[in-house]
Amino acid sequence: MLELEHGFRVVDVRARLDPDATEAAARGREISPERLEREMHQAGVVKAVVSPGPRPPGEGYLRANNAVARLSVDRPFLAVARIDGPRDPTGRPVARLRNLAAGREAHHADPEDVERFAYDDRFHGFVLDPAVDGLPDAAVLDELDDVALPVFVRAGERFPPEAVAGPLLGRSFPVVLTSLDGFPPSRTLATRALDMLETHDRLHLDTSFVGSRTPMERGLLEHPDRILFGSGVPESHPNVGVMQVLTLDVPEDAMRRAFSKNPSRVVPALAPGVEA
Repeated sequence: MLELEHGFRVVDVRARLDPDATEAAARGREISPERLEREMHQAGVVKAVVSPGPRPPGEGYLRANNAVARLSVDRPFLAVARIDGPRDPTGRPVARLRNLAAGREAHHADPEDVERFAYDDRFHGFVLDPAVDGLPDAAVLDELDDVALPVFVRAGERFPPEAVAGPLLGRSFPVVLTSLDGFPPSRTLATRALDMLETHDRLHLDTSFVGSRTPMERGLLEHPDRILFGSGVPESHPNVGVMQVLTLDVPEDAMRRAFSKNPSRVVPALAPGVEA
């Protein structure tokens, strides 16, 4: 793919880095750290927030998080720790009953894990994918509140934007809604998420969640400080995500905010001149 030529500084808040190349190849989406770095360069992306993909049930994310952090050293990657939990996030009556008795298992993240990741300078925040990994319990969420690092939450049909409000919004940490499995949600979901920006001032959306053109333009025009560029690589080449933003009918300043200023405010290590 030819390198894109544009005059923007671009950072990416939505990239997946698989520490196990064999497993990644089996899923048909192999991307090594070297290839990820090369694709970022082709798209003009100077830094990216990276996290591991889903692990088998019962395995947990401690080893995968540490592997991603190790692979990020001396590369333009900022690792964020993926954490799981015992609670059913669906909100159905049977789920609420199940959650009353849900206990944390050995592989689930606990408050000590959150504290350890938060004060390890290799990590810059956390990722939750409740539809895949479950939702952490109250003690873990309270610890996330205490450490106040950004939390990237993967949403979609199985964990819609409104489900974020109860457990996660209104706390000290910024929340960034990202797309589930790298694919943009329906326009309806994006519209509902944009509506939530009116009432939740620590909520942000990345462009891989907003997805289609009309909602993305609305977000950048109505909430220019709350939209962050996220490519969804490796499901999509970062060139595709960058081009989506470059072809929008919005002012250049709105693009500049989404590409660099807004992500750097949420994750300070993304800012120019800051060494990760």
